[in-house]
Amino acid sequence: MYTLLKPFTVREEFLKRGLRIFTPSEFSLVFTIPGYKTKRYLSKWVREAFLVRLRQGLYALKSDLPSEEEIANRLYQPSYLSFEYALAFYNILPEMPYIVTSATTKTTRNYNLDSKTFAYLKIKKKTYIGYGITKIGEKSFLIADPEKALVDYFYFVALGKKPINERLNLKNLNKEKIIEFAKLYDRPKLNKLIREYL
Repeated sequence: MYTLLKPFTVREEFLKRGLRIFTPSEFSLVFTIPGYKTKRYLSKWVREAFLVRLRQGLYALKSDLPSEEEIANRLYQPSYLSFEYALAFYNILPEMPYIVTSATTKTTRNYNLDSKTFAYLKIKKKTYIGYGITKIGEKSFLIADPEKALVDYFYFVALGKKPINERLNLKNLNKEKIIEFAKLYDRPKLNKLIREYL
């Protein structure tokens, strides 16, 4: 019964279900608890440092924090990891950036969690392709293909909203895929930039 709900029980149930990040609605459904009780539980356990509030309406277990990639995917949806973060993930950029960068079809915005910034840049719906699920151990997350991450990045460079990084390693990328992804953006400056670097 929910009146006997303890942090240990909550942790075990969420780990069993693979719910490392959850909303109040998901909490209510899992434990069959009315909304007002859920709110009370969540507020209390955040104060007691059992749970972490990632943003309004989104929580995680403090003892089993999800990866920054998983947090990025859930913090603002729809989104997938792209730009500098994805390029560094694929070793196209030599160092991992301080900011976790993602593409979204919603309004551009940033979230700050502890010392980490999660940045979401808006792209057109027709360009919101070229990503998939990557699994590493127990974590799984949505991330752009290497070629799409590069095109997303070059698009914002062409707009003058990002500086170009001269240390890009493009030798293992599929040029045809890059050109096809670039066509979706329909930007002459982007096409010119890609021709210069390929």
